[in-house]
Amino acid sequence: MSTKKTSRLEFIALMASLMSIVALSIDALLPALEQIGFTIGIQDSRDNQLLITMIFLGLGFGQLIFGPISDSLGRKPVIYMGFSLFVLASFICVTATSIETMVIGRILQGIGLSAPRTISIAMVRDSFSGDYMAKIMSFIVVVFILVPVVAPAIGKIILDAYGWKAIFNSQLLIGFLIMIWLWRRQPETLPIEKRKKFKLSLFIEGAIEFIKFKQAVIFTLISGFVTGSFMVYLSASQHIFQEQYGLTEEFPYIFAGLAISVGFATFLNGTFVMRFGMLKLVSVFAVFFTLIPLLYAILYFNSDANPSLAILLTFCGLEFFALGFLFGNLRALAMQPVGHIAGVGAAINGFVSTIMAVPIATFIGSYVTKTALPLFIGFFVCGLCCLLLLMLLSKSKKANA
Repeated sequence: MSTKKTSRLEFIALMASLMSIVALSIDALLPALEQIGFTIGIQDSRDNQLLITMIFLGLGFGQLIFGPISDSLGRKPVIYMGFSLFVLASFICVTATSIETMVIGRILQGIGLSAPRTISIAMVRDSFSGDYMAKIMSFIVVVFILVPVVAPAIGKIILDAYGWKAIFNSQLLIGFLIMIWLWRRQPETLPIEKRKKFKLSLFIEGAIEFIKFKQAVIFTLISGFVTGSFMVYLSASQHIFQEQYGLTEEFPYIFAGLAISVGFATFLNGTFVMRFGMLKLVSVFAVFFTLIPLLYAILYFNSDANPSLAILLTFCGLEFFALGFLFGNLRALAMQPVGHIAGVGAAINGFVSTIMAVPIATFIGSYVTKTALPLFIGFFVCGLCCLLLLMLLSKSKKANA
């Protein structure tokens, strides 16, 4: 392995690539949900959403395993462990003949992918802190967002040419190349002298330490509501655009356009965060995140049909633009006070936010049947909860001042 320190640009690209394996495993599969459902005998098309939400369930629980272990063994070995599990889980998915087997495979995929997803964030925290960490995270997320832009289109091309199983195989190939890149080019970010002796109580002690920091707890909960609302869109987008609007062929390009909205905002955040700070940006765009779906709900609450595609895309684009200023900053704000337990901290942050998100997405998604209105009602309720938590944190700070 090369011991030469990677450039900052390469570090950003590599960390984004590690996180992107997760996005690829979710978004490239979206155009194939209907065919997969037909192959494994899914009767209700809404059950196709399980193939998306269940991988998030695995992501949540996996972080509890790999985060604490990385504080003991180092970051890179744990990433290799997780990817190995992902390989095994992918074979289970490819050979699945029932929804139960496919769900098990997707959960195991999520557990395996939780390693590169969580550990990449811990590696960023090992290397940077403060608003500059948020800036680095923003640039990482920009590259990360490029995957959802192109993944559905790539998935559709592979689906049409080789079938849905080839999508899983392509993910394995890309992941394998990223692992080689990590092995050859990225030095370990957690020095041996900073590692903690592995013991079963490591996570419990880390969790107790994490809870001491109200900022970490509050922003983790906010991340859960934001992630949950966005997960509704991820799991229901295929149903909305392909079945409600009948845009089967156009769906990958619509998905890509909305992903660009998130990416553009995240790119701007990389510049704005150094000028205004993470907290101010989160406070402002949490308000936008809440008001945009409220307006949609007011306009179309009594409607039995969706608005025109242009109107729906406008509201979605504005909502996702607000999301672009929330994702990276929320994670950075939660991680800022827990740098001394970055692995456990990233694990708890990811676990809580993801485990919150899965039932939120499952519950709201079950109502997305005839129109997209439940999606925006879900956005509004989650946004309102975020604002209440921000107010609670603000009052707490004033009380302690």
